[in-house]
Amino acid sequence: MSEWKKSDWRAKPRVQMPDYTDPAALAAVEAQLSKYPPLVFAGEARRLKKHLGAASRGEAFLLQGGDCAESFEQFSADGIRDTFKVMLQMAMVLTYGAKVPVIKLGRMAGQFAKPRSAPTEVVDGVELPSYRGDIINELDFTPQARIPDPAKMLQAYTQAAATLNLLRAFSTGGYADVNQVHAWTLGFTESEKAEKYREMAARITDTLDFMKAAGVTQETAHTLQSVEFYTSHEGLLLEYEEALTRLDSTSGKWLAGSGHMLWIGDRTRQPDGAHVEFLSGVLNPIGLKCGPTTTAEDLKVLMAKLNPENEAGRLTLITRFGAGKVAEHLPRLIKTVEEEGAKVVWVCDPMHGNTIKSSTGYKTRPFDSVLREVREFFGVHAAEGTVPGGVHFEMTGQDVTECTGGVRAVSEEDLSDRYHTACDPRLNANQSLELAFLVAEELTALRDSRTKREAG
Repeated sequence: MSEWKKSDWRAKPRVQMPDYTDPAALAAVEAQLSKYPPLVFAGEARRLKKHLGAASRGEAFLLQGGDCAESFEQFSADGIRDTFKVMLQMAMVLTYGAKVPVIKLGRMAGQFAKPRSAPTEVVDGVELPSYRGDIINELDFTPQARIPDPAKMLQAYTQAAATLNLLRAFSTGGYADVNQVHAWTLGFTESEKAEKYREMAARITDTLDFMKAAGVTQETAHTLQSVEFYTSHEGLLLEYEEALTRLDSTSGKWLAGSGHMLWIGDRTRQPDGAHVEFLSGVLNPIGLKCGPTTTAEDLKVLMAKLNPENEAGRLTLITRFGAGKVAEHLPRLIKTVEEEGAKVVWVCDPMHGNTIKSSTGYKTRPFDSVLREVREFFGVHAAEGTVPGGVHFEMTGQDVTECTGGVRAVSEEDLSDRYHTACDPRLNANQSLELAFLVAEELTALRDSRTKREAG
């Protein structure tokens, strides 16, 4: 087998990628990006892979969350802080439920490109190319705005670098202190509607009080005031990904320097396609979205191609079926993985299979459907005796009204109040935290049944 090269994908069939009209401008941007420092480092990617290996065995749990598509216009320090803050709160609740470390992986600092269901869209009889994310073109519905512009890659890099800089500061500068994080969560449970989550919050308080009494404080335990936080995005725009790919001098392998973990979408997972070819050759942990059309044969080929050494933590399978369809599709994929003896992390994405159009015309996701898919995911894994390794949410720390339901009961009529997403609807801060409490209950039940089994 010939040695992998980072440009090999160019000879493969490509889908969901723009056709740039000015090849010289594209080449200039790629040349410039290739001189920039990588955004992440090989040691960080290897550490994440090790943590994900633990998640595949049930010794850790993955929380992956963040924006549907990051925006240039809405970029702000407050926005980054708010999403980071909610993810820390969710992680604390999940840690309590699972009694294992929670891996915090943001859909941040690179989630700029979006696959689309159609190459064009029609508004009032006018047909234009689809919006594909700020790294490619613009949301405004004009012919000029929809032309792919390679210079946007440079802006994406700058924003990703600034985001990572702030995330690293938040992670180690005291903002992530465990007592402060829990105090924020208590604020959520003070609401009368969130009363049912108060008991678990009180138990977490008791645990923290016990630790303090036992002498485990911020001063004696650095881990109480800092966290490891990683970034991820869909590896969709391969010109950008190739330009930021670097040779790791320690291992002699190639690192995708744009993010710690990259995933392949449900629309770009062709075994002989450009995206699979590119991501097969980098050392980073890789995600693979699996939808209802994923066949056993495709999954076998993809696992062999993306993780030929069957390395724990290398491959995460992110399932997205829709509420009511998990029992139909997940068992056959689990069977395929078990037959192959493949080491994978099973993660539930309950967002993408549950998108509907509301009566008011807005695209939304009902909170109850999201929760139902998560519960079905846990139920199937319990029945199969396999490990549910994590959850993957599109969410924001801001008080948006994009998904209906939750304790604050966002209605279809409320959607127009604060509907800010450029693409898909996201859970708001309260819905995200509520979901964490409900997932924690599933994790606690799973742990209790496992303990009973082992005891019996």
